[in-house]
Amino acid sequence: MRRHSRKSRSQEEEWRTRNKTVLTYIAAAGVGMIGLSYAAVPLYRLYCQATGLGGTAVAGHDTDQVEMMKPVKERVIKVTFNADTHASIQWNFRPQQTEIYVVPGETALAFYRAKNPTDKPIIGISTYNVVPFDAGQYFNKIQCFCFEEQRLNPHEEVDMPVFFYIDPEFDDDPRMARVDTITLSYTFFEAKEGQQLPLPGYSYN
Repeated sequence: MRRHSRKSRSQEEEWRTRNKTVLTYIAAAGVGMIGLSYAAVPLYRLYCQATGLGGTAVAGHDTDQVEMMKPVKERVIKVTFNADTHASIQWNFRPQQTEIYVVPGETALAFYRAKNPTDKPIIGISTYNVVPFDAGQYFNKIQCFCFEEQRLNPHEEVDMPVFFYIDPEFDDDPRMARVDTITLSYTFFEAKEGQQLPLPGYSYN
């Protein structure tokens, strides 16, 4: 009985030690992952812009390619526009149009409008994404206001243009065969020193 009791105590102490070690590793890993997620935002953003990962529209374009594009006239796509504001910013923000119709290989221009209804200047910065997510790699923005600080003085109102096109290769992708609607969404945050924008897919609130 004594041997069994000693063995049980020994095993219990061993398990306690192991549990403490595991919990320590988990806590350290959790802190590390949080730190990495915030530090990786700029890199992740650049990667998403370059690849269209996670529904983020592809930034940058080849001028010659745009000029030489051949519109796919028989493939009409409805592009809808969405606007949101984070709780941190006191702006009014909305699309100037709810939807437009485009074809792959054709450039299009849309506008958003932002207003600062307060009595103080506010600097905002926006993120964006495209739904369906897989369509993001074909959604190319030639000009937009995303990821750039926008300062609005008290009661100032401005129009913000988005110049874009959908790559003609969209029509060749079998995954896009049933996609006839694409939604472009922007969310504005107040730009504050040291603030980190959330990763795509994370909650804004």
